[in-house]
Amino acid sequence: MQNARGIVHKFGDNVDTDVIIPARYLNSSDPKELAEHCMEDIDKDFVKKAKAGDIIVANKNFGCGSSREHAPIAIKASGISCVIAETFARIFYRNAINIGLPIVECREAAAAIQEGDEVEVNFDTGEIKDLTTGASFQGQAFPEFMQKIIDSEGLVNYINAK
Repeated sequence: MQNARGIVHKFGDNVDTDVIIPARYLNSSDPKELAEHCMEDIDKDFVKKAKAGDIIVANKNFGCGSSREHAPIAIKASGISCVIAETFARIFYRNAINIGLPIVECREAAAAIQEGDEVEVNFDTGEIKDLTTGASFQGQAFPEFMQKIIDSEGLVNYINAK
């Protein structure tokens, strides 16, 4: 599994699925269209700032709210390579893995990493390096089966490949 490396976009506690992708855009399931509106209700310039490979870092309960798969799809389609948070809402966690969006829980990293830092995540070991500050954090590595799902770009592709 490849590592993620990118610039951080930082968010706080309880970022819910309604701000990740506002309900007014749920009439579309096109990832590209969803990406155009990703995070716009919490940061109207997010889609202009986010570049391929960038990383979202947030605090507690990221992805809370309704169970829509549109939220991780919008994040992934916007180019975000990984989301690091202190904790994730369970349904968001599962939806993210199911669509192939890598997510890592790490309280220390979520607290220390700042907006604009450059961060690298090793998915095999769970190590998170803040290349801006030199700090290193230990997140949870993905089990092999989850790595295969993410490498396949999601659960459906993983199952179809078998």
